Amino acid sequence: MIKEIKLPDLGEGIDSAEVSEIKVSKGDSIKSDDTIIVLESDKASMEIPSDYSGVVSKVYVKSGDNISPNDHIIDIVHASNWVHQSNNDPSFLDIPSSLKDALENWVTNFEKIKKLDEVLSGYDVLSASVDEYQVATLETKVKLLSPVPTPQSFRDFYAFEQHVRSARKLRGLDMHPDWFKIPIFYFSNPVALYGHKAEIPYPTGTNELDFELEFAIIIANGGSNISVNNAKNFIAGYTICNDWSARDLQREEMAMNLGPAKGKDFATSFGPYMVTPDELENDWDENGKLHLRMTCHVNDKLVSDGNTNDLYHSFNKMIERASMNTELLPGDYLGSGTVGTGCILELRPENTGGWIKKGDVVKMEVERLGILENKIV
Repeated sequence: MIKEIKLPDLGEGIDSAEVSEIKVSKGDSIKSDDTIIVLESDKASMEIPSDYSGVVSKVYVKSGDNISPNDHIIDIVHASNWVHQSNNDPSFLDIPSSLKDALENWVTNFEKIKKLDEVLSGYDVLSASVDEYQVATLETKVKLLSPVPTPQSFRDFYAFEQHVRSARKLRGLDMHPDWFKIPIFYFSNPVALYGHKAEIPYPTGTNELDFELEFAIIIANGGSNISVNNAKNFIAGYTICNDWSARDLQREEMAMNLGPAKGKDFATSFGPYMVTPDELENDWDENGKLHLRMTCHVNDKLVSDGNTNDLYHSFNKMIERASMNTELLPGDYLGSGTVGTGCILELRPENTGGWIKKGDVVKMEVERLGILENKIV
């Protein structure tokens, strides 16, 4: 469990101060009351202590920064420190505090995470604590962000044939023969991501809000010009994706042969977790197809029902295409595109009860990957 340490109130009349010295670095073991930074203001010089014992996982400030009360300073990895204290085992102290950081050296960090999980499985972790702070907490008591809240990029592909045929037919178009040759994608907005149970603001300028039922992979390690035969080594895990779409805005843009842009970039949901490939080993068939049922309910009514095995272009091919002449980075998302029947555009609003409205609850479920639910507000 990560504990954030924030700058306390500095006293009457002091709104901010300059960081003159940083006393800790990432990976340092510290005790409660150890000095972590020194501040200078026009009224005083102050040593700021840590409220907790633990291991520094990240430092958010640098010398010369001007900071104010409640700004981030550092966070602490309690679980690793607890194992260190309880078992005299320091081997987990260098596990990164975020998934994105862990993905930079995923093979090593994933092995450590699995071993840490094995160690913790022998204890009642809900009762374990470090300096009165719990090692673990119930999922119902936390807010789930997208698995990687701040990726460098999100590429969304167009890889389910049924959806592509239906969408093109609505525009009076036949299937393009080149679609079968290469997996194609567009870039969406990596800073407009939402997690499970997050409320999604209804976007301005649209009367045709739609969901898109997809699943996605998260990139491990990173690399460029990755071959299809080596691509599986760059898949850290799988997650559910809802590619929210404003169809009227999208239609305006694509009429000029560019986009989608504003029709897509206001929100994408990912979650609830990242499920690693080893958890899905028994869900593949002899032809290399992953078999997971995909459903979407709107206000508890089943609207979409598809399966991952209908994916025409594999994620391995998508990785090869996406990494050609450029760098995929740890934590990048690659979306599958919409499964057949996976949106109102394809099903038609007159058959589904209309476009998504304020107050609607959209719940997506993919076998083995969990449930991703959001409310439009």
